[in-house]
Amino acid sequence: MSPVESVVESPIAISVESRVQAQDWQALRRELDGFGAAILPGLLSAEECDGIAGLYPQERHFRSHIHMARHGFGRGEYRYFAYPLPGLIADLRKALYPRLAPVANDWAMRMGGATPYPAEHADFLAACHAGGQTRPTPLLLQYVEGDYNCLHQDLYGALAFPLQVAVLLSEPGRDFTGGEFVLTEQRPRMQSRAEVVPLRQGDAVIFAVHNRPVQGSRGSYRVNLRHGVSRLRSGRRHTLGIIFHDAL
Repeated sequence: MSPVESVVESPIAISVESRVQAQDWQALRRELDGFGAAILPGLLSAEECDGIAGLYPQERHFRSHIHMARHGFGRGEYRYFAYPLPGLIADLRKALYPRLAPVANDWAMRMGGATPYPAEHADFLAACHAGGQTRPTPLLLQYVEGDYNCLHQDLYGALAFPLQVAVLLSEPGRDFTGGEFVLTEQRPRMQSRAEVVPLRQGDAVIFAVHNRPVQGSRGSYRVNLRHGVSRLRSGRRHTLGIIFHDAL
């Protein structure tokens, strides 16, 4: 095991579960309900961020490699992890999901959804796999100067969890400039609203995958969201994407 891999796979002093539990989930819920995004500050250490980013050139950890320009997605590239996921990434996925499932169920109820999301991620994955969605979706993204990610939604099949998480692995101002995380929201008969999310190395952002409910004068209505990354002005930027549903 390389030094990079040992950081990602070895037991850590403060468990991922403890770090997730220590976040202010009442405040995070208010941010998610109000804006469709919320920041988890300092979720990963600098050493852990560097360890995950250092996996990028190691082919054996990944199932596919995407060059965005070939597909009209923007400029840059990313790799989807293969199962089994590196330990730290698997732990993050497992620990974050139960905190987000109540939000997902509340949103689904307000938007007319019928099937509740289970409390544990393993049960949700079992439903994905039963529907033929068996390919892991956590991914590692890499941008260099001039790269950007067009506004998009990460939907990979009929079954989708409505929230996902991105962790910035690089330090703005030191490793790169530009490259801001951008979220846009389109409400019926209104112009789109943009949200630029300020992140430091190790910070994570929770955000809506596809749509979310907004309270109106006649009850809740559905708004559509997309996310992307603005043009990188200099340097190199790595991001870990944690998507909770698997792909067809």
